[in-house]
Amino acid sequence: MGLSPKGILAAVTIAMYTPFLLASFKVVSKYGIARGWILLMFFCIIRIMGGSFLVAAEEITPVHTGLYIGGYALEASGLSPLLLCTLGLFHLVFQTPDGGSRFNKPLLLLELLGLAAVCLTVFGIVNSSSSSANIMRRTGVILFVVLYIIVVGICLFLWSQVRSVMKYRKQLLKVISIALPFLAVRTVYSVLSMFSSSTFVVSTTSPQPNTSDLAKFNILTGEWQIFLVMDMLMEYAVVIIYTVAGLVLPLNLDYKSPDLDQDEYSLSRPQY
Repeated sequence: MGLSPKGILAAVTIAMYTPFLLASFKVVSKYGIARGWILLMFFCIIRIMGGSFLVAAEEITPVHTGLYIGGYALEASGLSPLLLCTLGLFHLVFQTPDGGSRFNKPLLLLELLGLAAVCLTVFGIVNSSSSSANIMRRTGVILFVVLYIIVVGICLFLWSQVRSVMKYRKQLLKVISIALPFLAVRTVYSVLSMFSSSTFVVSTTSPQPNTSDLAKFNILTGEWQIFLVMDMLMEYAVVIIYTVAGLVLPLNLDYKSPDLDQDEYSLSRPQY
């Protein structure tokens, strides 16, 4: 049996993220287990896993709804590691010449907000038969919107303080700024998808028609073209931007200054 359009996109997802998973391993080996880079690697892993579940779900007979639920749960949760990755990169931008980082506690609280959002979203999908599932899914996606708005606010704050940001971390701030519009589209898609239906039920029979005005954005039954543009391509753009930045930017050079003694900006000081 051939794959549906969504199944083909799932197979393409596996092919797209496999090389970037390898590249993210290289970035992590370069900088160590920093929150930003490790979450980028984690995102690539869940995209490959989610794609594998959805491809397997269409190939296996009889139909195994658990694979569909797992695949779509991973798909819906993908926004979280990208936003948390961005917060992790803010940790690097906030770093001071002595290797410390400002505003660690506020950023940690925001990371907990992102974790709460993804937990609500995934739990609402996995337990779709629960009476509170729809509330949990929509609450989770609203928290994603709040987190994205805060991320934009942090970015604007950093640009207002850009003179105190080290040289190559300014380049990293530019990278984050370039990625934010793509994250905005991806966040909007999550909202439209979650509010396109009051239920999230994977059925082995013909599904009930979705008469909502937002039906075309539904992650299960919506138009695959919209999913491709607003979800897949937006995420892929962010992953490309962050991965290339991790491979190219020489952030360690911020701790070398021709005007200061090497001991003052020692590379042996804690960094990430």
